[in-house]
Amino acid sequence: MKIYRFLTEDDTSAFCHKVSLALSKGWVLSGDPTYAFDAARGVMRCGQAVTKEITEHYHPDMKLGEQ
Repeated sequence: MKIYRFLTEDDTSAFCHKVSLALSKGWVLSGDPTYAFDAARGVMRCGQAVTKEITEHYHPDMKLGEQ
């Protein structure tokens, strides 16, 4: 079973740390990162999709970040 997450954060080192943490837990990058301006807050935002193979069955209550 493959699960999917989309990580987002302001364009700071916090985004890199969030992605690095996911990679260290076995998540794999999926596609290119995204970069967009959040006009409401006046900041740039980053996003990255990640996937991971798991042995259990998916259910909507699972905490994806804890997988």
